[in-house]
Amino acid sequence: MSAMMTTMMMTPVRERAAALGRQVLQALLDEVTLTPKPGLVDLRSRGAHADLNWALMCHSACVLEPVFAAMAQAAWESDDDDGLRQRIGAIGRDGEALMLAATGGVNTHRGAIWALGLLVTAAAQQGARGASLAPHAVAARAGALARLRDRGAPGATGNKGELACRQYHVDGARGQARAGFPLVTGAGLAQLRASRASGDNETTARLNALLAIVSQLDDTCVLSRGGEAALLDLQAGAARVLAAGGAATNAGTQALLALEAAALARGVSPGGAADLLAATLFLDRLQEGEAHGDA
Repeated sequence: MSAMMTTMMMTPVRERAAALGRQVLQALLDEVTLTPKPGLVDLRSRGAHADLNWALMCHSACVLEPVFAAMAQAAWESDDDDGLRQRIGAIGRDGEALMLAATGGVNTHRGAIWALGLLVTAAAQQGARGASLAPHAVAARAGALARLRDRGAPGATGNKGELACRQYHVDGARGQARAGFPLVTGAGLAQLRASRASGDNETTARLNALLAIVSQLDDTCVLSRGGEAALLDLQAGAARVLAAGGAATNAGTQALLALEAAALARGVSPGGAADLLAATLFLDRLQEGEAHGDA
């Protein structure tokens, strides 16, 4: 086969991989731009983060777009799950290095590289096989990949999330991934679509989806900063907003403001929930694209 023919055959794969990378980028931008979020970076403030801001988060997301595209392309080019797992693990570690170089050493998207990297790889695999891009199908495929050992990964990283998992005996982001992202396909997407169906605007629907995730996730970002008491308070506060009718109602707005004040007072931020919200938005957009023939 000539080099020209190879290039012509590979172009559609690159285009599809690039399109998936753009969808991940949009999900990350939608998450950070969503306002107001309790303890998280948004358009108004840094939240509980002294070293983060909206512009830095957007810059980091843009730097990572080709990383997610590379993972998708790897999936299109591979029919061996174990080999693919090793490849995307290496791409992810290179992506983390790119992120830290771009942000001056600040961790902006380590959790997102893990979660959305698995999901974009799974979406590409499903596409290559002509299989469904429905959220549960993509998430289940991502879970199968997550359960494969990444032989290039260090035994221990010393990252705060990893340390919190050990200290508080929770599964963290890896547990969510290996289980097929149940809080994404369950709490996040269910609340997002229920809020839309009830007439909420998109901002409110996304805030409610975030709160549904916060109310159930053992968020290692919160545990590492504030311990179990802070996590329980944040979970209960998020549940109160939803019980009051969500972020669109007067009572819900007051409960959301109280939740934000409590998060800032404790200096905690539900960063793990933010990553899962971005994953929720990615899978939601992916299914919408499939319904309209864009996948």
